[in-house]
Amino acid sequence: MKPTDQHQRQAASQCFQQSLNQLEDILQENMTGSEIKTTTGNANKANSSNIKNQEIIDLAALEDAVADIEKFLQQKHSKS
Repeated sequence: MKPTDQHQRQAASQCFQQSLNQLEDILQENMTGSEIKTTTGNANKANSSNIKNQEIIDLAALEDAVADIEKFLQQKHSKS
């Protein structure tokens, strides 16, 4: 394997791992948010809107992670 190929694989692997870590963080935050929603029951409107805003932000981060994973897979298949 050429050194450049190995370097590209390492870089892609690192990007992929970072994306997976981001996804894991997002999923953990969402699980915590769900637990908060179920335990508090009647949250006030301010708390509800904050949770919705967090979900929007989390969705954007999730979409970024998915895009990174798709990019990684495309690069992997194009080199094969």
